[in-house]
Amino acid sequence: MTQEGSVSRARILRRALTPPEARLWVHLRRRALGGLKFRRQHPAGVYVLDFYCAEARLAIEVDGDCHAGRGEHDARRTRWLETQGMAVVRFPAEEVRVNLDAVLDFIALKARERIRG
Repeated sequence: MTQEGSVSRARILRRALTPPEARLWVHLRRRALGGLKFRRQHPAGVYVLDFYCAEARLAIEVDGDCHAGRGEHDARRTRWLETQGMAVVRFPAEEVRVNLDAVLDFIALKARERIRG
C-alpha cells in the first residue's frame, strides 16, 4: 500500500470505528484527556494508526479479534513506527471495554512521560 492509499483508507476507517475504538475516542477527542490532542485513524507511512498524539509521538492501538494470528505483522509495524520516533501502546479491545479508566490513566501517563522527555 502506498502512503496515498493509507490516507484514503484512514478516511474510510474514521467512519467505521469499532465499538471499543468509539468508546475510547469519546475520551480522547477535543483534548478531553488532560489537554492532549489526539487524531483518530491517522496515516503514518503505509500504516493507519487507531489514535495518535503528535505532541507525544504516541500511537495507541486497540487490538480486537482481527489481530489474532497477526503477531509478526504487528511487531514489524511497531518496529517501523519506532524507527520514526514513535512509541506504540497496544490495548486489547476487551481491556478498553471493561477497564477504560485504567486505559485512560496509562495513556495520559505515557504521553506526559514522552512530552517531558
